[in-house]
Amino acid sequence: MTICNFSNLRGCLRGMGRAGALTLLGCTLLSSVSAAAAPAPGPELDKWRKVERFEVKTPWSDTHAGAARVNVDAPEDLVRSVVLDYKNYASFMSRFEKSRIVGRSGDKTDVYLQVPILKGAAKVWAIVRFEPVKQVGETEVVEGHMIKGNVKRLDAVWRLKKLDDTTTQVVLELLILPDMPVPDSLVVPEVRFAAAKAVEGSRDESEKRKPH
Repeated sequence: MTICNFSNLRGCLRGMGRAGALTLLGCTLLSSVSAAAAPAPGPELDKWRKVERFEVKTPWSDTHAGAARVNVDAPEDLVRSVVLDYKNYASFMSRFEKSRIVGRSGDKTDVYLQVPILKGAAKVWAIVRFEPVKQVGETEVVEGHMIKGNVKRLDAVWRLKKLDDTTTQVVLELLILPDMPVPDSLVVPEVRFAAAKAVEGSRDESEKRKPH
């Protein structure tokens, strides 16, 4: 008996009728899509759920943004609703001490945010204007830029990528430029940490809101 998989798919298709070939092809492709789903509980699931911190260059500064990404066991629509729940950021993102909507400008939303930096020695506050969701390739992007605050610059860019019908990857790129002479080597790691706590909180809140 021949077992058909990607390695011998072409040979299997040659030996089948049209209907059987289409059925096999559909099942094979479906199995490849489902591979993005969250693994079963265990070490692989822990690895899949791990928050990854990194830095990224942005168009707005020579200083790198602190960034983080994580996989979420929830569909993209639900994760998007959590990312856009600006007024409740402080309730599920531990590094955001305060968050509230303070105004709207057309289809944009103005949000007051307060985040501690330098191990709590300073508090950053800003009113960030978030733009509506836009599609960039296979990724949904939400950009927010400071319009007022006690720092030189604050930018937040969310990126959501659908992995399959039930899982989503979330990325946050966070750029904060303090209005004081502080070296990047002190600020960027803390901003990376803030981004990591934000995506972690978004993941946990999305999975919490998921119907069971």
